[in-house]
Amino acid sequence: MAKMGENTISGVQKAAILLIALGPEKSSMIFKHLKEDEIEELTLEIANTRSITPQLKDDVINEFYEICLAQQYIAEGGIGYAKELLEKALGADKAMDVIGKLTASLQVKPFEFVRKADASQILNFIQDEHPQTIALILSYLAPSQSSMILSALPPDRQADVAKRIATMDRTSPDVIKEVERVLETQLSSLVNQDYTTIGGVDAVVEILNTVDRGTEKHIMETLEIEDPELADEIRRKMFVFEDILLLDDRAIQRVLRDVENSDLAIALKGSTEQVQNAIFNNLSKRLAAMIQEDMEFMGPVRMKDVEEAQQKIVNIIRKLEDSAEIIISRGGGDEIVV
Repeated sequence: MAKMGENTISGVQKAAILLIALGPEKSSMIFKHLKEDEIEELTLEIANTRSITPQLKDDVINEFYEICLAQQYIAEGGIGYAKELLEKALGADKAMDVIGKLTASLQVKPFEFVRKADASQILNFIQDEHPQTIALILSYLAPSQSSMILSALPPDRQADVAKRIATMDRTSPDVIKEVERVLETQLSSLVNQDYTTIGGVDAVVEILNTVDRGTEKHIMETLEIEDPELADEIRRKMFVFEDILLLDDRAIQRVLRDVENSDLAIALKGSTEQVQNAIFNNLSKRLAAMIQEDMEFMGPVRMKDVEEAQQKIVNIIRKLEDSAEIIISRGGGDEIVV
């Protein structure tokens, strides 16, 4: 664990922040050099990353640069040489800190997952627990979270919890694990669904749309087992109805063979003119005219119905891609056929 400003974050969290800052193209290149379990862990961390302040992002990038610099110096002349150069560049304390990080093992503290939740969310789940349980949880949270929760407790419980924190000495690992398990179960739905425009599902989608098909397939199959709801949300965003423009004419024609005409008419009712033209150009003139006529005579259509019809077609596209009957050009080089 390393401290940056008021936030205490793990190495995995810092790695996720770095990948988000680097962007999907560079991140996908890094993914190619990681082990499968590392890719899975980072993918989940990126998906659950909350908003990142500019200062935190800069701190992570600077730390990464300093560690890379230290590794380069060590490779050139050993630890002593690296220490001497880093002391000149960063000062004695900072130099030792950077070199120490190269050999330090990652230690994950209990209740690490709770740090992704807002203090108000945590309060809702623990305020009725026994004061000793509350004290145990607050002991492991960031001071900023603990202080907000402690302040929000009823006045008659605040001193009791504070006293228990102060007098807490040793706690059985089994007790900690059980409290962790219960709290994680209660918080999981909130934590996993609380995405932001920085990081979150959109960041994972961008990266997965850039990596090779094999890596993407492995990650998604693993997520299906570990977190089906998250996997489903990622899949929905990885290919939307408008992405049918990524298909060539032959693929579109193959997809349309499995689509009901009624679903197609409703789906096109809420699509762009560009998508409509791509579809109509791959239908016979007679069928295209019939679909257009259906669209005109059906009148206004609820957006919910349009989305459901479009989703049916997207599901057909995914099924055909999985069976290798069509290929989606994702820009990652895996669309090349030899």
